[in-house]
Formats: sequence, C-alpha cells, structure tokens
Amino acid sequence: MQVPPLDRVPCRSEVVFPPLDSPFQAPGYRSVQPVSISLPASPIGFGFGVPVIPAPANAAAADSDDDGLRRQALQANAAAGDPQQAPAPTPPPARENGGGGVRFMHQPDKLVFRSQPIPGGQPQRAGSRAARACRAISRDRRYDTFKTFSGKLERQLTHLAGAPEVQEVRGDDAVDAATSRTTSMPKVDRFFAALEGPELDKLKTSEELVLPSDKTWPFLLRFPVSAFGICLGVSSQAILWKTIASSSPTTFLHVSHKVNLVLWCISVLLMCAITAVYALKLAFFFEAVRREYYHPIRVNFFFAPWIACLFLAIGVPPSVATEPLPRWLWYALMAPVLFMELKIYGQWMSGGQRRLSKVANPSNHLSVVGNFVGALLGANMGLREGPVFFFSVGLAHYSVLFVTLYQRLPTNETLPKELHPVFFLFVAAPSVASMAWAKITGEFGYGPRVAYFIAMFLYASLAVRINFFRGFRFSLAWWAYTFPMTGAAIASIRYSTEVDNTFTKALCVALSVIAVLTVTALFVTTLVHAFVLRKLFPNDICIAITDHKMKPIMELHESHGEDSSTNSNDIETGAGGKQ
Repeated sequence: MQVPPLDRVPCRSEVVFPPLDSPFQAPGYRSVQPVSISLPASPIGFGFGVPVIPAPANAAAADSDDDGLRRQALQANAAAGDPQQAPAPTPPPARENGGGGVRFMHQPDKLVFRSQPIPGGQPQRAGSRAARACRAISRDRRYDTFKTFSGKLERQLTHLAGAPEVQEVRGDDAVDAATSRTTSMPKVDRFFAALEGPELDKLKTSEELVLPSDKTWPFLLRFPVSAFGICLGVSSQAILWKTIASSSPTTFLHVSHKVNLVLWCISVLLMCAITAVYALKLAFFFEAVRREYYHPIRVNFFFAPWIACLFLAIGVPPSVATEPLPRWLWYALMAPVLFMELKIYGQWMSGGQRRLSKVANPSNHLSVVGNFVGALLGANMGLREGPVFFFSVGLAHYSVLFVTLYQRLPTNETLPKELHPVFFLFVAAPSVASMAWAKITGEFGYGPRVAYFIAMFLYASLAVRINFFRGFRFSLAWWAYTFPMTGAAIASIRYSTEVDNTFTKALCVALSVIAVLTVTALFVTTLVHAFVLRKLFPNDICIAITDHKMKPIMELHESHGEDSSTNSNDIETGAGGKQ
C-alpha cells in the first residue's frame, strides 16, 4: 500500500477517500478499503501522525512493511523542510484482533492541529445551476387560498421547467387567520354587506381584505371576467360597419367593407388573447374564478365570451365567409349559453340567496340578450325551431327582469343610486330582439317595430338625463355597456330600410356616429389607463373579501361593556326589589 504525500496526511481517524474519478485522487491509485485524508493548517513545526496498518498473515512481511512505512514518513518530513523534527523510530503498538481500520499515532509532546475535511468535487460558481438551486425563493402564502389545489399545479409546472425549489415562508398569525377566513365561499348577502358601488367593486370602510392592500397582486388574480366586455364592444362595431357598408339607407356614405374586415380581425385577436389569459387564471387561480361566479354582478359576464363569439359569427366579412357558416357552429355556441341559463334562471325562480328580487341589476341583461343574439344568428343560418325557442325564453325572462328593475324594489340592493353606463343595457335586449324577430318572420312587421320603439324610448329616456352621466369613474366593464348603443344603431338602419325617409336616415346616422365616438373614446381611455397610468387592472377587491364579517375589537369591548353594565343594572334592580 502506498502512503500518500505529507500534505494529505490525515488528522481525523475515520473519513472516506474521495472517489477514484475525483480531482483529489492521485493518478494510478487504487484502494481496497476506503480511507479519508484531511489537511492540517500547516505541516511545519507540528507533529504528524504515523499510520499503522493491520498486521498481515506473515510476521516478517509485517515487520518489513512497518519499517518501510516509517522510512517513507521520515523522508516526507525531511522533504517538508524540518528534518530535525523527525521523530525517532518507535515500535508499533499492539494491534487488536480483527481491527481493520487505519489508526494514527501522535507524539504527546507536540501540538497537533486538527482541521476539518475538505469537501470533494468542483467548487460551485456563483452563476451555476447548482448555486441558483441553492438560493431559496420565498413566496407569499396569502395567495395560496385562491390558487388551484393551493398552488400544487404551479409548483409541479415549475419543477418540470427546471426552476429551483420554492421555499414556503409561513406568515404570522394574522396572515394565517386571514387565510382561514377564505376557506368557504361568501354568500350573496356577504357580497352586499362587504361591497358597495354600482358594480359592487368598492370595499366598505368597516371591512377588511384577506389579501394585502398595499401590494400589487399577481396579474392573473387581478384579471377580471369583465375584460370580455372589450370583445363585445369591438365585435359589435364590426357588425355595425358591415351593416353600414351593405344597407341601402347608408349607401351615400360610401363605406368600404375593409373597415369591417379590419375590425373583425382585431376582434378575433382580442378574443383569442383575453380567452388565453382567462384560461390561465382558470388553471392557476380557480378559487378566484369561483368567487367571480358567485358574485351577483360578475356572474353575468360569464355570458360575455359566448355573446362575443355570436357577434363574430354575425359580423364575419364577406371576403372571409365565402360560403355559409356551418350549422353545427350555432349549436356549439348556444349549448354553453343554455347550460348557464338553466343554472341562473333556475336560481331566480327557486328563491333562496340568489332570487331575482335580491340579485336583480342592470348587468342581468347580459344573461338575457344572449338569447336574442343566438336567435338572430340561427335565423341567418336558416334554422327555424332553435331560434324560436331561444327567442321565447329570452322574451319571457326579459319581461320579468324589466319589471323587476323598473319597479326599483327595496330588496334590490345592487341597483345604484347614481346612473351608470350599465343602464344602457336596458336598450340592448329590445334592439336585438327586433332584428331577430324580423329575421325569423322575414319582415320588419308590427312585432319587430314594437320591440324597436321600446328600445328607442329607453334610449331617449337615458340620453336626456345629462346629470346621470356625472360622478362615475372609469371601469373596464364599460365595454359591455357600449354594444347596446351599437345595437340600437344597427336596429335603426334595419328600420330605415323598411321606412325610408329623411328622419329615419338622419336617426340611423346620428346613432351610428354616437356609437362610434363612444367606442373610440373608450378605446383611448383604456389605452391611457393601460400604458400611461398603468392601472387598467387594479387589485380585484371583489374576490378578496372575508367569508364572514369579523367584529372589530372595539365593538367587542363595547359589547362586553354593555353586557356588564346591563348585568350590573339587573343586579342592582334585583337588590332594590329585595329591599
């Protein structure tokens, strides 16, 4: 057995040699038994150990091996520059039977420095993958409640992408208590009690959030379902410009079909982008999507993507749709609408927390107008029974909803005091219903005209009240309130085709200009909030309320104080009675 150089003489008794492919292994060295080596701080001026090897079977061979080891150790010590400190040859101590490890002898009169072993392998660089993996990344656990499976899916995808492990940082007791209050879904009454405003998007001063209000939340958590209103506004404009370019009352404007093509392409891109982002939110923050569904106003915006797809099918440019659209497309788009209507309308009728008299608000028109848009598309495709069915369902529920909202019932807590652009949704259903009815019957007769006149009266009743348009702030949901104005303009063009005179032509042109200017102004405002102010998607407070109201500490003390004072008064009264 070869003795390693002096700089590898160990100062510890039982460690393991580096592997054969380690850079610390001497070339050509082979070891039968694992041995470890440690370097002392300095081999000069200090004693060093002499290794003692177990005795072989032949005693003579053992003596020669011991002499050879001692000679090599003395030569190594002399080569280190301190031959005077070479110890005198000492006989090896008695060996224990069965001892197979390496033992070290040290001179008792010399100070021995014992160092720690040097780890094997290449040193890690600061930018290496191992170094990056060793750095722990902390994350805020307060968002875990809104994540799909408490963030398990996100961690699995992160692991598959080769990212380092994410170290969970546990919050304090206050964070854990806030997270525990989001384990159950808030009821409708809870939304009414915690939020205020036309869209129930403002937190009351007496409430608290379960997420930090001083930090910007993740983008997907801030992305609302009302963003699909942008698709409604732009796709309805594509239908308007297609109608202007192809209708006889507006031929004097000489509008090209290229405008319809450009707007339709923009609508398709917006629809794909917004759908992809919200699909990611559905995958990573499913609990946040559930809270939007249980929100009494946000639930109606779940009809918006399907209505936008119906608009895209109606406003498809002639250069794109060289052949009639397939009928299976209508069934594919109307099936989700039917399933959601069975759920929503069933809740309206069955009562409970989500009865219509409790949750009725102007945004409920989104859940009704889809029936008329679907009936219009089906009639354009040549279908008969399906469009009549959805038109009947929409007519029945619009009548009930219109009466409920028009009466302003005291139980209708979501209807705001100030006028909001959401009130223009009153115009959407009768406008689209008049065009659908005319397409089903084949003529713009008395039935379609009745619906059209109702829409014009509601439009005028809102337009003359200028004060109703003051004092409200920008909201992304405004986009959903622009397509009713576009629908009224399209219905006016359709009516002007039947009743061709100067008044009807002026009316359809005026309403078209108002609709275009409104969408343009809203588009510019959206760009300003997105790229200049950078607050297009603020923290979505609607989904971050507690599932139950927590009494403040002061109220608890006051209530305890009142109870104690009442008890004392009762005691005094009882004592007085006894006297």
